[in-house]
Amino acid sequence: MKPSVLHIIDSFEQGGTERQAVQLVRLLLASDRYRVHLACLQNRGLLRAEAEALGVGEIAEYPLTSFYDRNFVTQLRRLARFLKEQEISVVHTHDFYTNIFGMTAAAMARVRARIASKRETEGFRSPLQKRAERGAYSLAHAVLANSDAVRNQLIREGVRAEKIVTLYNGLDAARVAAPPELTREETLAALGLADEPPRRFVTIVANVRHAVKDHPTFLRAAARVRASCPQAAFVVAGEGELLDSLRGLARELGIEQDVFFIGRCERVAELLSISEVCVLSSKAEGFSNSILEYMAASRPVVVTDVGGAREAVAEGETGYIVPAGDDELMAERILRLLTEPERAREMGARGRQVVEEKFSCDAQLARTVALYDGLLTRTVTALGPNMKSVRRKRA
Repeated sequence: MKPSVLHIIDSFEQGGTERQAVQLVRLLLASDRYRVHLACLQNRGLLRAEAEALGVGEIAEYPLTSFYDRNFVTQLRRLARFLKEQEISVVHTHDFYTNIFGMTAAAMARVRARIASKRETEGFRSPLQKRAERGAYSLAHAVLANSDAVRNQLIREGVRAEKIVTLYNGLDAARVAAPPELTREETLAALGLADEPPRRFVTIVANVRHAVKDHPTFLRAAARVRASCPQAAFVVAGEGELLDSLRGLARELGIEQDVFFIGRCERVAELLSISEVCVLSSKAEGFSNSILEYMAASRPVVVTDVGGAREAVAEGETGYIVPAGDDELMAERILRLLTEPERAREMGARGRQVVEEKFSCDAQLARTVALYDGLLTRTVTALGPNMKSVRRKRA
């Protein structure tokens, strides 16, 4: 009988973590190597319909209000009971809350393979939260990092190096392929963007819920670019409670007519197709899905030197890397790409090639399967970042 795997995610919102988890579930189902289950802590979000369409059966919800109340114990017992009844062989969690909840329940149920995940570096968790998560990691057999930058962060926080596995995000390039039948005018109309006078769009795709994404640096760079390139316009795709303050900053900088805040974007492929340069301005990241989407869409990038950016972007070949918070250099690099369109196209083409070779869904699936199989056969003696020590037992 095929081993059973349970993936646990926080919600079905369209964050990078959630999308990566749903994608991995889809890939594992297609591989037909495992019986795959999916559970969540919050049964909400636009990805819910996509997850249900995968055919994973009932998606159980384990709502948490705190790690310190009676409900937490109740939900732990519910999950542990499910793990035993379904004979789950692998529990794979994807973020802070599911790590703590899922690893605890999986240890209670003595699940054979317990896999936690870390997808961020500094700037997201308090010291107390880090201490709680280290407890979850101690219960895991492996901890996945989505970049070497995150792996190094885990080591600094006290996680044993041999327990950490670097597993890069995977991206299906078809997801960011714009429909060929749409004209530029039709695409702009669908996105609610004005092209009068003709615009040259510079885009950032990032939620506006967390200050760590540092949209103010992007807007300050935008003001510098606009002063030298009157045709430039800027698109901020993302939703969150910081939106009003960003609109205010755009007014203060005098670029409110040149910045389009389009909120949650369901048409990322179309948006990238009309963007000449794509930017990420974060002060901290684990490994940005947006960077991969930009590159897969053949867009040249200007990104801050945080997290795993250097593991994806080759400086001067697929884009430019600038220090976090440096709006002056960011603007200079954006302007260089706008004024050298042929060079920008070459960078974009090389970026797409990098994604296809290094960050494909096939690579993500192969490394995940190797990890699962190694843990289930108990042949993993040292899970280094490249899993070179994974060996199979002889029959």
